[in-house]
Amino acid sequence: MTTTHLISGGARSGKSRYAESLALQHGGAVCYVATAERRPDAAFAERIAHHQARRPAHWGLAEVGRHLGEALQYAAPGSLVLVDCLGMWLMRFFDEHGQFDADAWQQQRSILLAVLAAPPAAVVLVSNEVGWGVVPLGAETRHFVDELGRLNQDVAQVCQRVTLVACGQPLVLKGAA
Repeated sequence: MTTTHLISGGARSGKSRYAESLALQHGGAVCYVATAERRPDAAFAERIAHHQARRPAHWGLAEVGRHLGEALQYAAPGSLVLVDCLGMWLMRFFDEHGQFDADAWQQQRSILLAVLAAPPAAVVLVSNEVGWGVVPLGAETRHFVDELGRLNQDVAQVCQRVTLVACGQPLVLKGAA
């Protein structure tokens, strides 16, 4: 039986580092699925470089755009897929003007949840916990927070394990430690 594990936490909480530590313990092949869309700003490029520098060279890499669930369907049995992160994946459904492609989102979200219910490989998903702050003033930001909160709840429901990371410390919320 394959394992599904959602790891959530705030910005710079250590969630990606924790997910990577789990992937390093996996005995088989690892594929890192990068969901962020590259942006022209230097700060974002630095974030990507930081994540790249931590990954072992022998890990596979996939950049899946909007088609995360479909990509997971093709994971090799016995491998581990590390998805970093669901928040960046959700951002791909907002255009540069903040317009949300609800139809594409619902379709791709449904595919992801169906694959996670019976994945071909172990899957570790990283996501941002964005629901502990104040309600955002902007409509687009509120929509993003709402959609990610609902996605995190639904992914947590189908995953066998859920861990919250704060201050670099994992707290198991669901499943075996």
